[in-house]
Formats: sequence, C-alpha cells, structure tokens
Amino acid sequence: MPTKSTQTTKPSAEAGPNGASGGRAQKVFAGPRIRRLRREQGLTQAGMAEQLGISASYLNLVERNQRPVSAQLLLKLADSFDLNVRELAGDDEARAFAELNEVFADPLFQNAGLSRQDVQDVAAASPSVADAITSLYQAYREQLAGQGLGLGPVAPTEIIADRDKSDHLDVMKFPVEEVRDYIHANRNHFGELDDAAEALYDYRNFAQDELYIGLRRHLDEAHGLKVRVMPVEVMGATVRRYDRHGRRILLSEVLDGPARTFQLAYQIAYLEQADLIERTVKASSLKGDETLRLARISLANYFAAALIMPYSRFHAAAEESGYDIELLARRFGTSFEQTCHRLTTLQRAGERGIPFFLIRVDGAGNVSKRFAAAGFHFSRYGGTCPRWNLHDAFRTPGKIITQIVQLPDDTTYFSIARTVRRPGAGMLAPEQELAVGLGCEISEAPRLKYSKAYDLQATEAVTPIGVNCRLCERPDCAERAFPPINRKLIVDEHARGLSSFTFQNV
Repeated sequence: MPTKSTQTTKPSAEAGPNGASGGRAQKVFAGPRIRRLRREQGLTQAGMAEQLGISASYLNLVERNQRPVSAQLLLKLADSFDLNVRELAGDDEARAFAELNEVFADPLFQNAGLSRQDVQDVAAASPSVADAITSLYQAYREQLAGQGLGLGPVAPTEIIADRDKSDHLDVMKFPVEEVRDYIHANRNHFGELDDAAEALYDYRNFAQDELYIGLRRHLDEAHGLKVRVMPVEVMGATVRRYDRHGRRILLSEVLDGPARTFQLAYQIAYLEQADLIERTVKASSLKGDETLRLARISLANYFAAALIMPYSRFHAAAEESGYDIELLARRFGTSFEQTCHRLTTLQRAGERGIPFFLIRVDGAGNVSKRFAAAGFHFSRYGGTCPRWNLHDAFRTPGKIITQIVQLPDDTTYFSIARTVRRPGAGMLAPEQELAVGLGCEISEAPRLKYSKAYDLQATEAVTPIGVNCRLCERPDCAERAFPPINRKLIVDEHARGLSSFTFQNV
C-alpha cells in the first residue's frame, strides 16, 4: 500500500519511519474512493452493503473515513466489482493533489485562503473535478503565453525567440503532453496490445536469443519485406525507413542490436496491428492530427516492447530476479532503457508487477520522458529537484546508483538511476547521453535486489527532495535555484543563509 500520499493512509502504531510497516499492516482509509465507486455503479449505500455482505451503517462509516477498509472488505470489493485493490491506494488522488497544488501555488490564488487540506479534500473527493480545474488553469496559461503577457497575440515561434517570453513556453500543452497524459491515464498498460504481442510470439515460436533473426524472417515470410542495414552516409539522421515500393526496411548502421530488434518489432506493429491501434486511439478523447499520429506511434512502440519482452515471461523473470534490470536486459536482448520502460507496464490483472515511475533527463535537466506511476509527483511545468541523485548519474556513466527520497508530503520512494546512450550519426548528430530514473514506493522496495544494502526504516537513509524549486517550500536548501512561487521573498542585505533565497515559511 502507498505511504501517506493523500493523508488517507494512516500508519499503525507499529509502522516504521517513512511509512514502512514494522510488522503490522497500515490502515487504509479510502472512503471517498469507495463512495465514488458506489456512485459509478449506480448503487445506494444499502445496495452496495448488501452486495458486500456488510451493514449499511458500517459502509457509511467507511465512506466517511471513520472506519478503515479491512483486508476482508478489500477482498470483497475486488471480487464483487472486479476491482484492482491498488485503485484504492489513492494514486489518482495523489496525482490530482500534486497537480492542484501546483495550480494553486500560482500567485493568482495567493488571496484565496486555500489550505493544503482544502486542496487534498478536492483531490480525494473527485480527481475528475481536479483534472477539470487543472485543464482550465492550463488553458489560462496558454492564453497568457499566447498574448505575450498583454502585448497582443504572439505566435509560439515568437515566444521561443524572445527570452523574456520563453519562460512561459513550458505551460503550453503540446501534442506530446496530451499523449503523455493519455498514457498516464491508462497507467501505461494496454492489455489488448500485450495479448496480441504474446500471441504472435507464441505462434511464431520465436527464440529469445535469436529474436532479431526471427523478426527478419517473419517480415520476409508474412509481408515479403527484406531488411537491409545501410551505412550512415546513406541514411543520414534517419535510423529506420520503410520503403513500401522497394519492399524493404532500411535500418541505419548506427543502431545497436537492441535498437535494431525494436525497430523491426515496431514495423510489425505498423503492418499487423493497425486496426487494434486505431480502435484504441478512437476510444480515447484525443483530438488533432498530430496528437493522434503521436498516439498511434506510442501504441506501436508499446506493442514492439511487448513483442520483445512478452508479458508473462518478462513478469516472471522480473519477479524471480528481484527486478535486476541489467540481468533482464541481457536475458531479453534489450537495452537498459527499454527494460526500465517495460517494467512500468506490468499492470495485468493477476500478474501485476511493482508500480514503477520512470523519468528520462538530459545533461541540462530537460525532461524528455516521464511516467508518474505510484503517485510520484512530477511537475508539469518544470524540471526536477537537484537533490535527487538522478542528476548524479552523469558523474558515473553506466553505473547504477540508488537513493531513498522523500517528498514534502512525506511520501517516500526508492530510486534507481543510470545513464544511457542514444546513437548518433557522426559529427552532425553526435551520440547523446541521458539519465534514466526508475522508482517505486518504499513499501515495494523490499522486492528489489537494489534495496538489500539499505535499512529501509532508517530515517538517516532518506534524502528530502521537492517537486522542483519553484514548488518546494523546504527552507535552507543550498541547492535551491529559485524561491517558491507561493512564499514571500525576504531580502536582507546584512544576512546570508545556506540558500540564496530566504522566504517566509508560513
């Protein structure tokens, strides 16, 4: 179960530090989520109570958080409503709270008198309302950026070119962000694509240690396509090209083995799963040509990963190895990043893996990929905390580093980070080094081989971090780059603290 992500999970008296249990399970208070489930099912309290075999008065107490949800009641909910009990853990509420907290930190709301509890109450009562507020705020910020802060209509290209306006560019929601939100809303799991990939893998009887050869053979036999690896002088910055008329798939020689295999698996998704991908996209609320194309590409990439790392085989190997990322990569012939990304998708009913979050940053701190499972709070409008050792990975290329981090709301996570390299194309497109971070709630950490060197209940092992500097209210942080936007700055020419910024803490 999660730690105190929305103050609906209360540690027992025997709970250890950071929310880790010292022997007795944590009490789960999930009243708003159960009430929302009941209303979605169109049931009265009496009707739901009858289905669960409990009294209506007891259900009323549970819904008002005056009684915890017992293990027996959790099992009854899962059985009666085909419910994943993780849905009662509050991930949606934690995400909604993090986004609302970011919205209400805007100086626009400084006189609104909203407390932290007010924001938590809204997020817990209805994450969909919280999402609507966030969308409305985002539309406001887009309009603000588009108007150039009162200087009249301004095109995005003008904002990019103008340094004074470029600070507002990150609030504009582009197709990439829309698709990212869509994937997050589906918990980065698309079961039909997993099933289709697994069925093809079994039907063709692919050999894991010769998968690249098997995929080449399948493309030739099923589609009459030949695969050719071409010199970089011919391909330039293109790493894969589908030559429809020449009945060829051209791959750049700069791709390593795992990348070549992945590109062939993607091409199979494009050729054989177009109908399923199209149905999946149409069932979403996504709109706009660019957004829909990006969504199709993302789903084709999902199928490719599922074909290379078939769900049941990969899940079993992950559990048996203690989620040893490098061992899994060698076993399935994948890269470190491909393996990390696949680990975030293991949400099949009956075969669930650890709910991981994933982030990828470059040396400048730009976030190019993020998936916030397990309620981890990523900022929509900024980077990450400099105290998170994700950034230290660049100092030890290729070496896995670990850390226990705790956000200001006391939610605690185990983090794994390592650098990865993306192929270049000569001088014009040099090789790129990135850092990939993977993490999970501290309660899940004992399942990881990487946690064995830690005392997971020791408070001194925890590094306090923030979402980012503008949203973090921790005082005396020597690594702070900006003051928090919802605190009044104190300027004193006669005193200097650890931080460059001193601010009112209440």
